[in-house]
Amino acid sequence: MPTRNVKLINFITEPIRDKPVTELPGIGVTLGYKLTDAGFGRASSVLGQFLLFDMDKEYFCDWMFEICQANARQAQECWHCLLKWCDAFL
Repeated sequence: MPTRNVKLINFITEPIRDKPVTELPGIGVTLGYKLTDAGFGRASSVLGQFLLFDMDKEYFCDWMFEICQANARQAQECWHCLLKWCDAFL
């Protein structure tokens, strides 16, 4: 399993395309299953929610808790990764 920094760097250095949600930092197998069951099986779907919340950290992290019971660290890692990805690609 890659370390958090390696997972972040790997994610933000290339387009999302059809990456599974588990490629996002902070999202492991368990949260990945929960997100997939909720209809967010692709990283691009989670990115869509991130953009829908206008990249707001509090809204996004609250949504992550509600949708897949992500803890604060997991949700913030995912938020940070998506923010960095947007800086690089949007």
